[in-house]
Amino acid sequence: MHVFNQLESEVRSYCRSFQTVFATAKNAVIRDVHGKSYIDFFAGAGALNYGHNNDRIRMKLVEYLMADGVAHSLDMATKAKETFLLAFSRTILEPRGLRYKIMFPGPTGTNSVESALKTARKVTGRTNVICFTNAFHGMSLGSLSATGNRFKRSGAGMPLAGTTFMPYDRYFGPGIDTSDMLEKLLDDPGSGVDLPAAVLLETLQGEGGLNVASEDWLRKVEAICRKRQILLIVDDVQMGCGRTGTFFSFETSGIQPDIVCLSKSIGGYGLPLALTLIKPEFDVWSPGEHNGTFRGNNLAFVAATEALRYWESAAFQDEIKKKSAIIHACLSRLAAEHPEAIAERKGKGFIQGLAFRTPEHAALLCKEAFKNGLIMETSGAHDEVAKLMPPLTIDQNALKQGLAILEQSLGNVLKREKLEKPAELVKAGAQVS
Repeated sequence: MHVFNQLESEVRSYCRSFQTVFATAKNAVIRDVHGKSYIDFFAGAGALNYGHNNDRIRMKLVEYLMADGVAHSLDMATKAKETFLLAFSRTILEPRGLRYKIMFPGPTGTNSVESALKTARKVTGRTNVICFTNAFHGMSLGSLSATGNRFKRSGAGMPLAGTTFMPYDRYFGPGIDTSDMLEKLLDDPGSGVDLPAAVLLETLQGEGGLNVASEDWLRKVEAICRKRQILLIVDDVQMGCGRTGTFFSFETSGIQPDIVCLSKSIGGYGLPLALTLIKPEFDVWSPGEHNGTFRGNNLAFVAATEALRYWESAAFQDEIKKKSAIIHACLSRLAAEHPEAIAERKGKGFIQGLAFRTPEHAALLCKEAFKNGLIMETSGAHDEVAKLMPPLTIDQNALKQGLAILEQSLGNVLKREKLEKPAELVKAGAQVS
């Protein structure tokens, strides 16, 4: 790690947790320069839903490069972009009854969020945006202003304005409906809350600690927006492209956001790409009013088009559901076996985790897991959640092997922390349940 310690900025983070130099990768397995293999339960923070070096996608990229396909094009029309637009409309939007114009705002998730915020403010003429506790929307100033994490916000170096934070679903516990609080504050002229241009939310807060909004809460928030001509923006940067089980994370709730932010795995191969989906009536942009040099990443268009083929039938989604159940069963069992250490299992689909009563134990688990050949990370306001997010394409053997490493690592951590229950008590508890 000498080269990185000497030459790279102190801002680097993941390489401090994963102290090795990686060399090759295939689907859900990464190997370092020493030949050690690691099962990847991180998947590029959700950018590699289709795994490392996906054969199908790589073949299309190689063919395109060898045919001298256009690589960079700003927002000029190219065959690669045309093919992607048609495939996205045909495979994703039309079967779900969704009508969106597709904006290419720049290569990353924060570009998509910034363009969504600008769109809402331009459409409504209002400036305030409602966002939520524990939200994460990006690191540029606009998206950071809607991000709840105090540490990340402090990096801005200046006041962050233009947003009002509201409590996310179940922030105060299951007995308080925070959508009622939102509605009350919006309608009370003495609340000090300005009528917003938009409500911006994640249906499942990944970085915020795997907090899942109920479908009822999402529908109530949508109704609040509709009644007051507030645009509803769903940030699906990490949760989209199948991470929660369906292509869009909001599908099962029945809501139809006015704007949807996509990035990460929409690029198919880990290639930078972001989309901002805008209902046609809100596509009020003038030519060039929002632009960016790398919004025409044709290699990402090629990769994304091939990745969409996974969604042409129900088989891929069914496979995600089956493997998600394996993750759920394992984590639920571990939480039940170790209630003294684990507060609850959280998340859904292919993003689940364990919330620890002592936050430091989550990091200790991830560190132990890495030593044993498993890559995973923490999330939550106190980094109290050990989070799993493998590639959706992981085979069941690798998935079960990774879960076995997780269980072994958890046992090692709890023994060291003297939190492991005696075996006879575990057995007795299992018999009672």
